[in-house]
Amino acid sequence: MKAEVSVRIRNYTEEDLPAILSVQSRNPQAAQWSQADYSELASDPWGLILVVELDGKSTPTLAGFAAFHYVMDEAELRNMAVDPAYLRQGIGRELLAEATRRLAEQGVTWIYLEVRASNISAQKFYYSAGFTLRSRRMDYYNNPREDALVLSLDISSTSKSHVPENAV
Repeated sequence: MKAEVSVRIRNYTEEDLPAILSVQSRNPQAAQWSQADYSELASDPWGLILVVELDGKSTPTLAGFAAFHYVMDEAELRNMAVDPAYLRQGIGRELLAEATRRLAEQGVTWIYLEVRASNISAQKFYYSAGFTLRSRRMDYYNNPREDALVLSLDISSTSKSHVPENAV
């Protein structure tokens, strides 16, 4: 019989750093941050890093993370990745929903992000979550040089998740 696995979303701790870097390294489309980048954001009072932990195994498994920075009523999703072994299981959607809820509680009304123009799967995910295209930044990314699409999500109407239930 298969053991029940539950998803738990919690705030980042320094002990999560090796697992985050591991998930990040297996996601070439994610921003490849250093340890210092995460430590700096975690110590910023306007930073929010959430991790998704899968309970139900002998030890909890970190399956994904999302890193945000917010100022006043705007937040930027700076980095997000789900371990490839757990893709298409709703983990990213749950993570985004919880982050949206927490940011709305802090007074955030808009979430922005950049995504590579070639990253079609991420674009589909964000569009299905209610994000819309705002603009295009030419030659924004390096290695390879590529445009970024700037997407935004209006979360001003409620403090509840803006991820449509029918998209889960």
